[in-house]
Amino acid sequence: MQHVLVTGVAGFIGNRVAHQLLDRGIAVTGIDNRNDAYDHRVKDHRLASIEGREGFRFVVVDLVDRDALRGVFQERPFDVIFNLAARAGVRYSIVNPHVYLSSNAQGVLNLLELMHEFETPKIVQASTSSLYAGHAMPFVESKPVDHPLSAYAASKKAAEVLCYTYHHLYGIDVTILRYFTVYGPAGRPDMAPFRFIKWIHEGTPITVFGDGTQTRDFTYVDDIARGTLLAAQPAGYDVINLGGGKKPIALLDFIRLIEERLGKQAEIVWEPMSATEMKDTAADIRKAKEVLDWEPEVDLEEGLDATVGWYLDNLDWVRDVVL
Repeated sequence: MQHVLVTGVAGFIGNRVAHQLLDRGIAVTGIDNRNDAYDHRVKDHRLASIEGREGFRFVVVDLVDRDALRGVFQERPFDVIFNLAARAGVRYSIVNPHVYLSSNAQGVLNLLELMHEFETPKIVQASTSSLYAGHAMPFVESKPVDHPLSAYAASKKAAEVLCYTYHHLYGIDVTILRYFTVYGPAGRPDMAPFRFIKWIHEGTPITVFGDGTQTRDFTYVDDIARGTLLAAQPAGYDVINLGGGKKPIALLDFIRLIEERLGKQAEIVWEPMSATEMKDTAADIRKAKEVLDWEPEVDLEEGLDATVGWYLDNLDWVRDVVL
C-alpha cells in the first residue's frame, strides 16, 4: 500500500486506523461528513490529533454525495479503501432508520460504483457483531446472518451483500470485518464506556438497560485498528471477526471496573432492555488468527486504564460533552 482512502476518519475506529497507516509511512486521504450523530467536540479532538501529520490529507465529504465522492477518486488512485464511515448505534436506528440505510447502504453502493469506475482493487468494509442475533456463542463467521434486530444491523447486512455483488461482478477484492464492542480513548459518547465513565465521575445516575447480566466481548480500539490494516491483504471475498475472543464480561462487572478506576460508586437506574439489543456477544476469532495472524493484545483492565486515563486527562472539555 502506498496511498489509501479512509472513510469516517473523524470517527472512533477510522481515526485510529489512519494513525496506524501513517505510522507505517502510508499516505492517507481521509474523508468524513462530520455529521451531528454526537457531540462535535469528540470528532474535532480526533481530527486535531491527526491533521498536520505528514502524508495525511482531509476532505469533508459525505458518502451519500456521489459527485463529491467522485472528485476524491479523480485526484489520485487508491490502493485500498478502508470504509469505516457509518451511522452507528443500535438504539437510535429505531428513531431514524432512513439515515442508517442512506449512510450504510447507499454510501457503500456509491463507493463500490466508484471503485469499479476507477479500478480500485480492494475494500476493507466495517461490519458488526450485531448481525449474529439468535446464534449460539461464540459467533462464527459461517453462521447465516439473516435476522437483524435493528435497522442498524440490517443496513450493515445490506453493505455486506452489496460488497459481495461487486466482488462477483467486477472482481473487487473484499474483506468484511465484524467488530465486537469496540472501546478505548476518545470513544463514541453514545456508547456505554464513555457514558459510564462520565456519569460515574460526575455523580450522575447511570442508566442500565436490562438486569446488567448481559455480556459483551469488549475489544480495544488499537487492536481493532491493527486487525483492520492486516485485512488489506488479498482475500477474494472474506468475512472475519475481530473481537476480544476470550471471556465476555457482564455489564455490571464492567461498571465495577470503572468504579475502581475512578474511586467512585455508580448509582444505577434500571430500564427494560430494548428489543433491538442482543443479550450476549462473544467472538470466535480462530479465523482472524489463521488468516490475518491477528489476536487482541490489550486486555480489558489495561484498556480501561487507558480509557479512563484519557477521560481524566481531557476533563477540561469532555465534562461538557453532550451525551
